[in-house]
Amino acid sequence: MKNLSFLILSLLILGACSSKTLFEQKDKLVSQISQQVDYLVVNSANDTLVPRSFENGKYDLVTQKDWCCGFPAGSYWYLYELTGDKKWETIATENTLKLNGVQYRKNTHDLGFMVFCSYGNAYRITKNEDYKKVVIEASESLITRFDSTIGSIKSWDWAKQWQFPVIVDNMMNLEMLFWASKETGDPKYRNVAIAHANTTLANHFRENMSSYHVIDYDTITGQAIAKQTHQGLKDDSSWARGQAWGLYGFVVCFRETGDTKYLDAAKKIAAFIQQNLPEDLVPYWDYNDPAIPNTYRDASAAAITSSALYILSTITDEGKEEYAALAEKILASLSSPEYLAEVGQNGGFLIKHCVGNMPKNSEVDTPINYADYYYLEALKFKFKQ
Repeated sequence: MKNLSFLILSLLILGACSSKTLFEQKDKLVSQISQQVDYLVVNSANDTLVPRSFENGKYDLVTQKDWCCGFPAGSYWYLYELTGDKKWETIATENTLKLNGVQYRKNTHDLGFMVFCSYGNAYRITKNEDYKKVVIEASESLITRFDSTIGSIKSWDWAKQWQFPVIVDNMMNLEMLFWASKETGDPKYRNVAIAHANTTLANHFRENMSSYHVIDYDTITGQAIAKQTHQGLKDDSSWARGQAWGLYGFVVCFRETGDTKYLDAAKKIAAFIQQNLPEDLVPYWDYNDPAIPNTYRDASAAAITSSALYILSTITDEGKEEYAALAEKILASLSSPEYLAEVGQNGGFLIKHCVGNMPKNSEVDTPINYADYYYLEALKFKFKQ
């Protein structure tokens, strides 16, 4: 019934904004985006650092130690695909190579973000074997964090308040592992990804498929011992970006395995998200914030959701048109002046009104590079249809 409700509600919003308008403005939109990102590249130029966000008139430039370090290169690779302009291939290459060495890190679960978004896209587009080698090395590093008793990849090493924390975000790093098994023929990466997905599905989601952010596991028994949040409003609330991570992750798991339990999970998460979206389809930072509507949006969650829904529409027959339509409506909203910055504004970042970590008052109502990355990914899906 939940899936049916999602489809019915989706049909009600099909007329909310015109996809034809988005198509008609393709050249204008891509030109604006290209000019804007060029502004970002010029004004945040650094030989070793990459731009993460822009706040109070200043860039936050980060090293390859930051979990967001791979998104700029990935965005530039997407721009190369969208424009065909060799300039973006050069810029993407330069920013990918800035990350050389990150593939050997074993103290982070974020290697999918850091490496697959950068080197993974680089290899997909260029077929340069050097890039492929880096992604496989990163996959090898990532699986060292897997605990077979728990059945998960550990998220944070710094968080001493938890024995073995696993965050819903970690679902996003599984795509790289599936890819590594396909490329190498070694099933060990895929096996880790499946085990992690199964453990997440068993423990991270409530009956309505809203998600906990952090699950802590007992390292002896492997059992979940705490269900909490770190970036959401409270332990039993639904943090918007976490919902988007979960949706995207299970969409990928179904695409890579064909296991319908992942498809069922993805559809139910999509239904929860859709049923809780505001009129313009860009979620508030936490679906349970009592201050709604007088609180912040998180456009990054919308971008991730749009991209995930586009993928979902290509791998399922039931509801595929509705999923594609909703993805398109979200993308159109993000492409409106309310969320897409004018050239020279927003520090050169594309998407406005994102929230990184509200409880710590960090990156609140700012641009953040992963919003741009998933916006461009969704745009690429749209224009390739």
